[in-house]
Parts: sequence; structure tokens; C-alpha cells
Amino acid sequence: MHIHNLGEWQHSHHFHVEDTHGERNTRYVIALTVTMMVFEITAGWVFGSMALLADGWHMGTHAAALSITVFAYWYARRHKDNPRYSFGTGKVGVLGGFASAIALAIVALIMALESIQRFFAPVEIQFNEAIGVAVVGLIVNLVSAYMLHGGRGHHHPGHDHHHEDHNLRAAYLHVVADALTSLLAIIALTLGKWAGWVWMDPMMGIVGAILITRWSYGLIKDTAGILLDSADDDDIAAIKKTIEADADNRITDLHMWQVGSNRYATIISVVTHFPKPPEHYKELLKDFQQLEHISIEVNHAKGDPCLT
Repeated sequence: MHIHNLGEWQHSHHFHVEDTHGERNTRYVIALTVTMMVFEITAGWVFGSMALLADGWHMGTHAAALSITVFAYWYARRHKDNPRYSFGTGKVGVLGGFASAIALAIVALIMALESIQRFFAPVEIQFNEAIGVAVVGLIVNLVSAYMLHGGRGHHHPGHDHHHEDHNLRAAYLHVVADALTSLLAIIALTLGKWAGWVWMDPMMGIVGAILITRWSYGLIKDTAGILLDSADDDDIAAIKKTIEADADNRITDLHMWQVGSNRYATIISVVTHFPKPPEHYKELLKDFQQLEHISIEVNHAKGDPCLT
């Protein structure tokens, strides 16, 4: 049997985040970060400063993490029509955010270990040179954070948002973490120079590592839940209540998972004495606008119905 106009019965699986503004600004931020990295490494080599060299390579790790963000956008866009991805490439950005969050946690761990080591083995600090570099680093990272914040909306580090782009959120957290590190370094170095509190330098490093770890944990928790197909219990209960309020319907199986930014797919099995076409049950769920992909299985119950 040949069915005409088959296309009208099919639908798109484009659940990935199309954020050309955020992707473009992330590219600019990578260029800024790499420029700052080259400047610090060159200055460290010329002036013989280990602190400058270390911070330069630190900037390099963030440039690599930001590159994950751009790669995720490119990959999701390129493969959006690839039939191998059953529900599209909406999770590529989430995976990019998860990978960047892991990188952020590793940076925080290295910061903490190095800071603890400096408590027991203090290094000689060239205060004027170090403060100057930290100020330049802070300016670069504040500019970068401003550029990325424009693509994210008004979200705060570590805060849970169901509507946001986790990929861009990860990039934003990386530059905010760098800005925080520079700010804490300026405070510590200034106190070390004028008050002789050299111990403030490693102390601020530990404080920064704790805050960055907290942001990283929040992002890992959000993205891991999506990657593992977790669903909100309240949403599942509301869907079940809506369908079971009609006739004598009973839901025997319900799966719901996220396929993009605030976009969900669901598979529902219904048992009823009064079976109707799947479109009827989809119509019952019309107010659940986050459901982009609904599959309904209707089973005719045996025996006499309780309702008339």
C-alpha cells in the first residue's frame, strides 16, 4: 500500500540549542584567552617568573575547555538531521557542559593542592609584577564573562535553570572562575605586599577552589541528570493524573526524558475499557508544552468496565 503525503505525518527531531550569538561570542572569548595565555607565558619566560608561566598555562586549560563548547555547537548543528541519533542532537550541548564541568572540577582540585603545598613551602612572590598580571587577567575575564552572559540571559553561577543552554553555562562558569581567581589573587597579593600576610595567597587559593568546586558540582548534577534520562516526579505525576482523569484510563508504563533544552519525549502505555485513537490522549496532554515527542500505546482492558 502506498501512502501519499507521508511527510505530513513525520516531524522534526531538531531539539539542539541554536545559539549563534553565544557560539560567536565563545569564539571571541577563546581568542582573548589564548592571547592572554601567550602574553603571560612570554612575559614569564622573559622575566623569569614561574608565577606568570603557571598562570599562562592555567589560561590554556580554560581555552581548551571553552573549545569543547564551540565543538559541541558545531557537532550538534552538523548532525541535526543524522538518522543515527534517534532523538536528534539536543544532548550534545549537555554533554559539552558535563565535560567542561569535569574540567572545572580538575582545575579547582589543582588550585587547592597547590595552595596547600604553598602553606608548607612558601615561594618568593614578585608582588608588583604579579598584581599587574592579575589585574590584566581580571579585566580580560570580566570582558569575557560579559560577552558570554549576553547569550545566557540573567542566570547566576551554579543556579539551576531548566530553560538554559548548559553548554554556554559551562563556558560562562570557566571565565567567571578565572575572574574570581584573579580577584582573590589581587586581594591576597595586596595584603601580602602591604601587611606582610604572605599566607593570604594560598588561603585565597583554597577559598577560590571551594567556590569553583561548588559551581562545578551544580553543573555536573544538572547535566548528569539529563544525560541519565532522569525526569521530574511532579511532571510525571501531573501527566498521569491528566490521562487517568479521563474515562477509566490507567497508565501502566510511563517513560519521560529530556531531549533538548526544556524539551521532553515520553512513551505512555494506557489500559482502558474505552480505547480511543492515540490522538485523543495526545490532545489531553496539549497543556504540557514541553512534550515535543509523544508515543501512546493503548491497550483494551478485558472484563466488564466499572464505569458506564
